[in-house]
Amino acid sequence: MAHRSRFDYMPVRQELTAASYMPLVPLQLHYAGQTVDVDGLLDSGVTVNVLPYSVGEKLGAVWADQQTPLHLSGNLANLEAHALLVNAQLANRDEVQLAFAWTRSNDVPVILGQVNFFMIFEVCFYRAELAFEIVFRNFV
Repeated sequence: MAHRSRFDYMPVRQELTAASYMPLVPLQLHYAGQTVDVDGLLDSGVTVNVLPYSVGEKLGAVWADQQTPLHLSGNLANLEAHALLVNAQLANRDEVQLAFAWTRSNDVPVILGQVNFFMIFEVCFYRAELAFEIVFRNFV
């Protein structure tokens, strides 16, 4: 059975115009016994989930221990990145495992992309209403 949760777009700048609102979803990330609360930017045009360096450090990840380098594209192509699997919880639902490109930069937000956020969740954007819905499915 699927469950839908509706979220409001959140402002990312001080401006009060609709252009300053983005689809940010609150997540609780779990890794190596640590928990970090973040807001993830939903971006269906991004290939992979992206995690800033400081968030990985707060989760207890060690850069030198990561053995799988990743090559990013687009405006992130110049960033060094490694694969990092992190458990995530949205809206007090069951945890899911998200695959992140953990970057060596803090100049990027937490980004949720095609691999693997949009492979797990269905998302409906209602931009004119400044809202979006996420469909949570029971994984068996």
